[in-house]
Amino acid sequence: MKRNLYIMYAIAFFQGMVFYAPAATLYRLAQGISVFQITVIESISLAALIVLEIPWGTVADRIGYRTTMVFCSCLYFVSKLVFWKASDFSGFLLERLILSVVLSGLSGVDSSIIYLSCKGKNSQHAFGMYNGMGMAGLVTAAVLYALVIQDNYPLAGFLTAISYGAAALLSFGITEVKHPNAGKLNRTDFIQTVGETLKDSRLLLSLIAAAFLSETHQTITVFLNQLQYERCGLRSSTIGLVYIIAATAGMSGTLSSGVTGRMGINRSFLLFCGLPAVSCLVLALTQNGFFSVLAVLTLRVSDTLFQPFQTELQNRRIKTAHRATALSINSMIMNCVAVGTNLVFGALSDRWLPSAFFFGGGISILCLCFFS
Repeated sequence: MKRNLYIMYAIAFFQGMVFYAPAATLYRLAQGISVFQITVIESISLAALIVLEIPWGTVADRIGYRTTMVFCSCLYFVSKLVFWKASDFSGFLLERLILSVVLSGLSGVDSSIIYLSCKGKNSQHAFGMYNGMGMAGLVTAAVLYALVIQDNYPLAGFLTAISYGAAALLSFGITEVKHPNAGKLNRTDFIQTVGETLKDSRLLLSLIAAAFLSETHQTITVFLNQLQYERCGLRSSTIGLVYIIAATAGMSGTLSSGVTGRMGINRSFLLFCGLPAVSCLVLALTQNGFFSVLAVLTLRVSDTLFQPFQTELQNRRIKTAHRATALSINSMIMNCVAVGTNLVFGALSDRWLPSAFFFGGGISILCLCFFS
């Protein structure tokens, strides 16, 4: 089953190579899409993702994880071709809707393949490697963008499509690892799986906490950080360099199992909630460029170490053979929390940027109570 792991790592690397990522917003603006239209597309995409989560989980358990992975990887490639050729609102909306189908299909399937391929051994390390290889691909793409592509947006879109095509081809080499009883999911099994999730109060609280931490990281390191850097007077060239450094820091997920193994579960929760809280507080109180960059990098490293840890804990709690369905239910719950969290972050940042950082710090501290 090591072959599965190596293939999944390679897929993560190629799918991480989004060559237009450093200028994703500018790419769309250059095609005549306004910022408001971008937010509308993102909202529609997230709504579609939530609706498709559970149906895709049940389908994956029926048709197999390998088949689902191959189909979604090929559709991922198609979405990048659509993005490359998109020139108006409908084109970019179509790309995001296809992406919603892909992400809802992959949700739980990629981690299930990795977890089951590990056979219960060193799975957290494997999750860290998987995430780290994705970030390695992003770093590679970011460096090539800065050195070669620069403002050639069509070339960035084309190279991204080529990279995703390579990932789609690799997916055909995966060996099936689905539990033999997973395909026998019926209505009773599905209702029982949903009921077990909703009755597990500790699981629900941990999912809410994981969503809070993930969205705090995502919102600040992708969107609000640029506003903070402008607030601190950083130049565009410096911001570009920081982007590459932050992407490189995202490769630290390979250290996750070692860190949590030494610290234990309780102290790990304290670390993963405390670091974001402190980072958000620093961002709210400072207009110093150095401390702002340090806080954003700390937030990135904390989340990179946290994601393999929380994925491992989620997989450990699953007792049913219908693993993809259970993980899809978990993902839907987290996405619902993310919708509300994003709205609050957006509303607060429009009024006063530091208030959004204070909110991020507050919910990070609240996560400690949810994890306890």
